[in-house]
Amino acid sequence: MRVLIAGGGTAGHVFPALALARRLEAADHDVRFAGIASGQEARLVRDAGFAFDAVQAAPLERKVSLKALRAPATAIRSVGACRPLAEWADVVVGMGGYVSVPVALAALRARRSLVLHEQNAVPGLANRTLARPARVVALAFAEARPAFPRRTRTVVTGNPVREQILAVPNDRDRLRKEAASELDLAEDARTVVVFGGSQGALHVNRSVVDAIRRLDRDDLQVLLLTGPAHEASVAAALPHGGPVPVRVRGFLDRMELAYSIADVVVARAGATTVAEIAVCGLPSLLIPYPYATGRHQEANARALQRAGAASMLLDDELDGSVLADRIGWLVDGGERLREMGGRARAWARPDAADDLADVVLEAGGRA
Repeated sequence: MRVLIAGGGTAGHVFPALALARRLEAADHDVRFAGIASGQEARLVRDAGFAFDAVQAAPLERKVSLKALRAPATAIRSVGACRPLAEWADVVVGMGGYVSVPVALAALRARRSLVLHEQNAVPGLANRTLARPARVVALAFAEARPAFPRRTRTVVTGNPVREQILAVPNDRDRLRKEAASELDLAEDARTVVVFGGSQGALHVNRSVVDAIRRLDRDDLQVLLLTGPAHEASVAAALPHGGPVPVRVRGFLDRMELAYSIADVVVARAGATTVAEIAVCGLPSLLIPYPYATGRHQEANARALQRAGAASMLLDDELDGSVLADRIGWLVDGGERLREMGGRARAWARPDAADDLADVVLEAGGRA
């Protein structure tokens, strides 16, 4: 079967698509990707060895402007340009976001089966708009189901996670040793891993710097992934010689190392982050990005919080003092921390890539 996957923009959107592609490729199906040349998919997809076609796509303009007035004509041209790609495929998979829209519309024009995947607990505009003509909408969160039309066929598959991350629970001891060596961390210290997504989160970074100044304890270490643009400034702002060692990285390609050595994760609540934390069985403090469309990161975090697997802190409540207190409360939790990890594993869907692949193949006519 020939499968065209459309989507991207950030690493968090690309990694689930790649996890799906790996499963389909392993079953001898042909897979290619469509995305924008400026998105992270252009590099990540090619690095993963899959064919990539750049398409024209632009986010929806929500205010009146010359760009907004030109948008319909641009969209029509893009759908036409995507038509040959859609005609190549037996089934088209839209992974959400504006990047997938022209490819999905081209699939409908070409009378190809369309499968949508919704990563977040609050669905995005693109998937809500395309849900009616789609063959099926696969959901990462059951909480997203009521947002779709009643007649839309939905199935909860979870959010696909990379094989390297799936391997963490069974290979944690070996990976932890490698992480300690690779990241210059103590293997036996309690470790807090902090990150704000692939681009970082400035407010989180600044709050961590302040929290480090307040944490007067010698049993912790921190791995802080700042985002490439913030690495130098954050490293310069950290106190030197304090009791809590901090290792700063702009970006870490091998997130399995970070997860394997983490005792607690402090992070934004993007869909991929939440899925990866859960499959690794890690307790977390989630700080949703406050400007995410529809407050979907807050909804993602609350889903994990309701499961008893995470603590949540809203961005406007975040400062160094609060963060220091919350980190201390978490790492000193003992049995509570172990219970949170167990509940994260119970909530996780490690078979999401297989389940989504089955949905795609069924929609394409070959189970």
